[in-house]
Amino acid sequence: MYEKKGVKKLRELLQDLFEKRVEQFVSNKRAHKLFFPKAEKKQVMFAKRSAEIVKVKALGRIIEEANDVEFQTVKYHAHYQYLIKQKGFLYMEEEVEERLAKFYKKGLVMDEEITPSEVQERNVGDIFLDFEDSEDRPSFQYNRLKAVQYAERWWDSYNPAYKKFESDCTNYISQCLHTGGAPMRGYPNRGTGWWLQKNNWSYSWAVANSLRLYLANSKSGLKAREVSSPDLLIKGDVICYDFEGDGRYNHNTIVTGKDAYGMPLVNAHTYNSRMRYWAYEDSSAYTPKIKYKFYSIID
Repeated sequence: MYEKKGVKKLRELLQDLFEKRVEQFVSNKRAHKLFFPKAEKKQVMFAKRSAEIVKVKALGRIIEEANDVEFQTVKYHAHYQYLIKQKGFLYMEEEVEERLAKFYKKGLVMDEEITPSEVQERNVGDIFLDFEDSEDRPSFQYNRLKAVQYAERWWDSYNPAYKKFESDCTNYISQCLHTGGAPMRGYPNRGTGWWLQKNNWSYSWAVANSLRLYLANSKSGLKAREVSSPDLLIKGDVICYDFEGDGRYNHNTIVTGKDAYGMPLVNAHTYNSRMRYWAYEDSSAYTPKIKYKFYSIID
């Protein structure tokens, strides 16, 4: 009985937290004791784009919880839905955060985002990657619609037909590209080609920097050309992110839409999100040193 009461109390505390938080996304008030920096960051970012958040819905799902006499600790998913208005154009942006909160006698004492760990195989020496392919492979027709439909279907969940990675951003993008018709090649050499087979995978399939290098260098099968600015991308294309600006790219997204000014909106995993503005200025991983690579998939 105590456990049920404890869970009910946690849900009530989270509900109250969400109600106060949602108000901050659409208000200019900054004095509230539960001030949420993310809300201000979002408002500033949208203002720069002549856009505004007109409505927000936040849903919470408890993953783990612990109770004692005075403290209640909870790990939870926060699913945000933002209705965005820009030049009369309306669209919905969504994202899911994993967060950890602690309450003391019904008062919030801590609430922070759990930052995803770095991509697996992060120490792979990219100088050993082999982009050549001795096999004669025909060209393929990239079905951008199918790639985007897949990105929309699985942005906030995981296809059980594929291996799930703790840092899943590149695995997710590879799945989207493969669904669009991009052919795998290179198995079983992990440093060659782009593939996922029998619970094994190439570095380029699952490691952000390796996929970036593969897109830039592949001469057959899945190929891309780098373009100079994001507005030149279309649905199904890929953006690579080097958050620290150190030359090692650590995140990838797929273009799934455009805003009122023709700039990309993207879907991603790890930081699970859909129809998010491509620049990621509202991300906890963002730094002023960020660098981007823009790749248009070659049919």
